[in-house]
Amino acid sequence: MIAKIGMIVLFAAIVVGIGVYTRRHANSVDGFILGGRNVGPWLSAFAFGTSYFSAVIFIGYAGQFGWKYGMSATWVGLGNALVGSLLAWWVLGPRTREMTQRLKASTMPQFFGARYNSTALRVAAAAIIFVFLIPYTAGVYNGLSRLFDMAFGWPYEACIIGMALVTCIYVVLGGYMATVVNDFVQGLIMLVGIVAVIVGVLASQGGISEAIVSLSQVELEGSALAGPFTSFLGPDFFNLMGVVILTSLGTWGLPQMVTKFYAIKDGPAIKQGAIISTLFAVVVAGGSYFLGGFGRLFGDQVAFGPDGVTPVYDSIVPTMLSVLPDMLIGLVVVLVLSASMSTLSSLVLTSSSTLTLDLIKGHIVKEMNEKKQLVWMRVLLVVFVAISAGIALIQYNSSITFIAQLMGISWGAIAGAFLGPFLYGLYWKRVSKAAVWASFIIGVGLTTGNMIAGMVGTPWIASPINAGALAMILSLVVTPLVSLVTPAVQFEISPVHRSAAIDREYRAQLEATGQTVDAIGPSSALEEGIGKAPGKLLHRSQQKE
Repeated sequence: MIAKIGMIVLFAAIVVGIGVYTRRHANSVDGFILGGRNVGPWLSAFAFGTSYFSAVIFIGYAGQFGWKYGMSATWVGLGNALVGSLLAWWVLGPRTREMTQRLKASTMPQFFGARYNSTALRVAAAAIIFVFLIPYTAGVYNGLSRLFDMAFGWPYEACIIGMALVTCIYVVLGGYMATVVNDFVQGLIMLVGIVAVIVGVLASQGGISEAIVSLSQVELEGSALAGPFTSFLGPDFFNLMGVVILTSLGTWGLPQMVTKFYAIKDGPAIKQGAIISTLFAVVVAGGSYFLGGFGRLFGDQVAFGPDGVTPVYDSIVPTMLSVLPDMLIGLVVVLVLSASMSTLSSLVLTSSSTLTLDLIKGHIVKEMNEKKQLVWMRVLLVVFVAISAGIALIQYNSSITFIAQLMGISWGAIAGAFLGPFLYGLYWKRVSKAAVWASFIIGVGLTTGNMIAGMVGTPWIASPINAGALAMILSLVVTPLVSLVTPAVQFEISPVHRSAAIDREYRAQLEATGQTVDAIGPSSALEEGIGKAPGKLLHRSQQKE
């Protein structure tokens, strides 16, 4: 017990110390929310991965989908790696970095406002983030109660308050840089922990071969499939693909994920970050779902709901971990805390910056200088951490189902609203305002409407996961279709270039001589590879060979 507590205390001291160390980077708005757009590939890749995979994945989803689909749940982890990480970096990374610098956008609502020349869209996007991201933030605490009870016997309330307090301290102090440096440390813990846990759990079942043989003998009621939980595609491939789409494609439209591309320092770093992030996802996500696939081997120990048939999904992975040695359990606790805190820090930083820059500044507070913006963001960050902890506590100690349902649809609602307008807005000049509004309405309307229909009767789509996946697909389909029949927003889309953005060293040279990129004329700029068109920057990709 002393060793486990010591590991928790050491971990908390390290993350707070990093916050103190990085506070010098948080003296400007750009530094506080984007690290000065100068973050390297390793920090960016680990920040992307740790924000992606929280305790919701390791404790909740791995247990739930591993129980439902067996070893085929590993497909979810592989989809997360290839589509949610690798393709996201390749397709979104270079263009997002270039265009957000050109538009001077620091948040996703700012991007929508500048790209589509619409204050209304900017405010609507900020409102969607505020409404749905806060409940999702509360969801990162899910699963901690049973894990801490198994490891320490500590009350859930103490775990939530302690985690919220430590996260709040280091993010308020160091902003984005504190978050990404801590994400790197926490990511290393997650990599080591996942591997160690898989080895330990499978060893308790006689090794991987013995565990697979045992799992192949588990039958699924109502299915004639032999060895359903060890089959290649699993017992329910259709719903499995819904999970893959939601958890893999969803990252393309989530503000806390794409922000990582705003902040990375240059084009080559994006290429490196893509590989690092993908390998991280293969180990962490693939490993988590692979581990969860063996959950039915512990069926006689798992807690079940009132019906005696459906297991309490958050209890599956903690039950599997209970067979591990004391020191390894301590490592698992630190692993889950790392996953939860990294996601929480990213979410509250996104929420506080969005509310400050896109809703309060210029609308509620007309004059807001940089110092006031930093104060507002830090105050709101504390407020959002407190709200997320409060929601989690209310949900845990009450029978209110609305909060849990809102948590469940948050990912689908946000990604379903933003995916099409963001992706097409990066590459296609023909996108219209009406198409963006249509996507916003479909993403929010389908997911919330389905939730409300389920509360009063029968939902339109039985699984909220499939509803979220459908909302994302519809966003990708509706955005171009509506754009073809409505007036486009005039915007110049320049060809993508391998350097992806303005050369940072050239910018530094200009600043050293008292010039700025905007101040130099087209002819002299083109000689160096950067020019200026009316109202827009022209990048190297636009110069003549």
